[in-house]
Amino acid sequence: METRNGGYQAVHPAGRRKEAMHCTGQSHITVRCTRVLASMLLPVLLGTAPIAAAADEVPDDLMNMSLEALMNVEVTSVSKKPEKKTDAAAAIFVITSSDLQRWGVTNIPEALRRVPGIYVARIDANKWAITSRGFNSRFANKLLVLIDGRSVYTPLFAGVYWDTQDVMLEDVDRIEVIRGPGGTLWGANAVNGVINIITRSAAETQSGLVSVTAGNEIPGIGNVRHGGKLQNGGDYRIYAKYQSYAEGYNASGAHDDWRSGQVGFRTDWSASPNDAITIQGDLYQGKAGQQVIIPAGNGPTVGMPVNDDTDSNSGNLLFRFSRAMDADANLALQVYYDHVGRDGAVIFEDRDTLDIDFQHRMPWGHANDLVWGLGYRYVHDNTDNNPTFSLIPASRSVSLFSTFVQNEVSLTDDLRLTLGSKFEHNDFSGYETQPNARIAWSPDEIHTLWGAVSHATRTPARGEHDVKLRILPEPDPGVPVYVTGNDQYGPEDVLTYEAGYRFNYLNRWSLDITTFYNDYDDLRTLDPVTSPPADILLDFDNNMSGKTWGLEFAGQWQVRPGWRLNLSYTWLKMALHLDNGSMDYVSESAEDASPTSSAALWSTLDLGNRLQFDSALRYMGAIEINGIDIDSYVELDLRLGWEARPGLEFSLIGQNLLENHHREFLPDFISTQPTEVERSIYGRVTWRY
Repeated sequence: METRNGGYQAVHPAGRRKEAMHCTGQSHITVRCTRVLASMLLPVLLGTAPIAAAADEVPDDLMNMSLEALMNVEVTSVSKKPEKKTDAAAAIFVITSSDLQRWGVTNIPEALRRVPGIYVARIDANKWAITSRGFNSRFANKLLVLIDGRSVYTPLFAGVYWDTQDVMLEDVDRIEVIRGPGGTLWGANAVNGVINIITRSAAETQSGLVSVTAGNEIPGIGNVRHGGKLQNGGDYRIYAKYQSYAEGYNASGAHDDWRSGQVGFRTDWSASPNDAITIQGDLYQGKAGQQVIIPAGNGPTVGMPVNDDTDSNSGNLLFRFSRAMDADANLALQVYYDHVGRDGAVIFEDRDTLDIDFQHRMPWGHANDLVWGLGYRYVHDNTDNNPTFSLIPASRSVSLFSTFVQNEVSLTDDLRLTLGSKFEHNDFSGYETQPNARIAWSPDEIHTLWGAVSHATRTPARGEHDVKLRILPEPDPGVPVYVTGNDQYGPEDVLTYEAGYRFNYLNRWSLDITTFYNDYDDLRTLDPVTSPPADILLDFDNNMSGKTWGLEFAGQWQVRPGWRLNLSYTWLKMALHLDNGSMDYVSESAEDASPTSSAALWSTLDLGNRLQFDSALRYMGAIEINGIDIDSYVELDLRLGWEARPGLEFSLIGQNLLENHHREFLPDFISTQPTEVERSIYGRVTWRY
């Protein structure tokens, strides 16, 4: 059932052609098909004499929401059905639309910096390393990311290209962040967490909006959106967005500026009193700079720096149908197509995904709430091989079949037990099972205690089976070194134990505490299968195990009407161990790539006369990556907002104000030049009409 907010239960030759695959003659749909479908649908949906648009529904201001209302925000990502955040038997944090407005952020990665248990580190101006509960990397492979139920986790390298996950933040209803396994409902790769970005329905984005942002590190961001009603009773919105970011800091110069443009639409209507239909789609095109070190020749590992502009293009089209049969019974069908294209000095990729998902919720007896579903995903990719990077075969199609079932039993009025499992079959590791058991006790409206035991799996990525990637290790071994795929490489597994406590005192202050213990098996390693004088080949294998444990805290204090303080804190310990005689100390050193402690303290304050003042102090502990130390840092973000008149708002925003620049992370696998995060000051004007 759909909620009111749309939630759902290597070097190429110069002059190489940069073109998408054709629709005809292929077994998969491509971005050209998306344009065709969009051009067919938009006239039908938007050209049927739309009636006058209603006034845009401006998001409720954070300070006009009581603490009780914030604690009772409905979420759908934990159990694929609406439930109060306070009742969820999982570690969940919700970023609301008001948070995004008051924090002054310009993209999703920056918005995630305050979430407990989530580690956000910028590698350069267009690359991030983002993870949950450790194992951070540019291609962090244990975190599943969704936008309106559409997975943006890349099956090529097992991770997320954050530079292309662009959404218009004014249209985001909330971001639900689950720390801990979500494999029972969401499937493989939801090992350490799930981030579900949920946009607002078309009915909530009526009339028009124009937003412009510019500053020293942001040459310009412009958003335009228009929404209205159709004669058939439906609602629609269309939007366009452009953004440009300046280079990061590097003493020897940088080449990591980036820019992108995106357009899209969404329409929602009711086919009958119980039936709802959503169709939405986006087209994206961007160019991101990088300085990449390319191994030169066939002799010793000599690197050649190349200034490269990676071209990205993507398109998606999503259809969702939901039917409410009664208050507690519903079904939903979601189908989406997604195209991703990347063309850079090392990697060229054209990937198409077709995903079909069916879900049914129904009461069972007087105490059971059963949710089950079926899913199918088809992925086809085309790549170009070169001396640095190759996949064999260069083109491949894979399929994923899945089903899940989960039942919530009300043992008493205040005690709920949830049991379920996901069953999947993929083309790399075969059948996988991911069960979980959760229990929640809410003796009153103030206290909630919960616990969970979960098993989750990260299945092999295409690259881990098929890749040959030349790398530049230090020290130089004197012969070329390649990371190579292994068709015997298997899945990674984790058994997780969690316990949590939530407390809300008289709607004045609240706290949310989670502790966890993770036991990992068959973690990824790279061990040599050859040695000099031959080229060194490092095969992917499963020769590492480990344990992580920690504590996550989130608290809120309503100091007085119009002033709220928030605090988040994370403490994490990791202990990784090599198995079966492995000598891959680089993989083992991942235990040092996530900080032991991190924290954020932020304030939202209404000054009166339609003035707002927001501040945030962020701390990130020291880390070490491949023997290189990265110091801890403390940074300050400030925002001053003024609503000149209803619908017209001016903001002055400063980010990373305490230092001229600081380093946060280093690249892995692909040797790009890292840059440092600089002090940023920018202004924003938003007009809703």
